[in-house]
Amino acid sequence: MANPPTSASATTGVRAAARAAYFVSDSTGITAETLGSALLANFPGVTFRRHTIPFVDTAGGARDVVADIQRAADGGAAPIVFATVKSDLIMQELALSGAVVIDLLGGHLRELEAALGSTASEQLGQFHGVGDLERYFARMRAVEYAIEHDDGQSMRALDMADVIIIAPSRCGKTPTTMYLALQYGLLVANYPLTDDDFPADGLPSAVARYVDKCFGLTTTPLRLSQVRHERRPSSTYSSLAQCTLELRRAEDLYRRNRVPFLNSSTKSVEEMSAVIMQSMRLRS
Repeated sequence: MANPPTSASATTGVRAAARAAYFVSDSTGITAETLGSALLANFPGVTFRRHTIPFVDTAGGARDVVADIQRAADGGAAPIVFATVKSDLIMQELALSGAVVIDLLGGHLRELEAALGSTASEQLGQFHGVGDLERYFARMRAVEYAIEHDDGQSMRALDMADVIIIAPSRCGKTPTTMYLALQYGLLVANYPLTDDDFPADGLPSAVARYVDKCFGLTTTPLRLSQVRHERRPSSTYSSLAQCTLELRRAEDLYRRNRVPFLNSSTKSVEEMSAVIMQSMRLRS
């Protein structure tokens, strides 16, 4: 029986060159990068060189991008371009690049126009503009609340919190708090669990009244030790024994008080936020 064909990289042991991926937008590029990255995540075996190019809103700007894309190809595999651009003229320019161009808006806008019986606005950058001022200011208030209540700095107005994240130090409380505030406008406080909090069976007195608002984070001892070592190398704080002890105590505390929790070691801040919102039945 013949052996199955193998790729050149497999037979030579040489890793395939990274593929150029461009996120091109007539606005900030956030949507193109988010949607494009979500698609690329389905191909973990491929390495990409990522380039985000925002505010491409003229034909001249598009031609500059095309020149950059063509240089990136340089005889290798065709770059991939994820575009969130409304202008047909700019899309036509991008099509001349020789890249694989994926229009993340076009087909969907046409479908919406047909469904709504209305023509899409030509105004650029509406999605990431201020738009709904009330929602914008709500997010800003949420960010201010998160900063004030980060790491247990303030216990003021905890009754207003949508959720209180509790966990040992360096388990991901702050980035998750800030993401929930900025992305969803939720009022989120976070509180660090320390050695002083563990002798008691109940939650720390500062948050015990708000047990229904609490959500816990944990991680693996090895991961926590690695993260803490970057902050305080060769200390008791970062030792594997201390990390193991704190995490075991924290998880016991969560279970005794029926506080939902998740392991942050293999999850992105976006995934953790989604789990928290679903578990706590929160809406933005």
